Amino acid sequence: MVAKACFLMLLMMLHVVACTHAIPRLGLSGRYLEGRDQFLRGRGGDMDRAVGALENVVREDPTYKDSLTLLGRAYYRQERYADAHVILQRALAVNKDDEIAWLTLGLTQLRLNDNHRGMESLKGAITQLSRVSVRGYREYEDWDSNNQVRTELRRCALVIAKGVDFKQDVLRATEVLLARMDEEENFQRINKPRQQQRDR
Repeated sequence: MVAKACFLMLLMMLHVVACTHAIPRLGLSGRYLEGRDQFLRGRGGDMDRAVGALENVVREDPTYKDSLTLLGRAYYRQERYADAHVILQRALAVNKDDEIAWLTLGLTQLRLNDNHRGMESLKGAITQLSRVSVRGYREYEDWDSNNQVRTELRRCALVIAKGVDFKQDVLRATEVLLARMDEEENFQRINKPRQQQRDR
């Protein structure tokens, strides 16, 4: 009886331990998802884990989805601006229309005091983002249904129009815009499977 109770207790402990640790993800896709998941958690995510996973993905296949852009953004969050600059340029060599890479490159250039290029990158990125950030963006049918991203986009465009004299405001407004986009993507990622289940 005691042995059976000990065995059950051991099983319960193993179950608790298994449920509290991150599920290991295998393969290129798994490492990408782990890096993206950690990155999109924002302050709650482990940026070192995100960088490690994304560096592995980029080393194996630099053209895999938006892995270069995510890695550049993770470097930016870690204040590794020179690394972010190099990676974001690679991301734009792969996809010159990546508005998120352009936004982050503009921020990085401003942080590196390349103010003229930074402002030009941001102006182009805002123009491009205003065109593509509509219903169906990133394959999310209900993208920005509450207009939170659109509101931040307008706010950011107004601050950027003021010029480099308002550099700190530009940095803050653009970082807030990217944060809103991340929040919206998280919301869409969580709700899309729920909606698909309801439609069945």
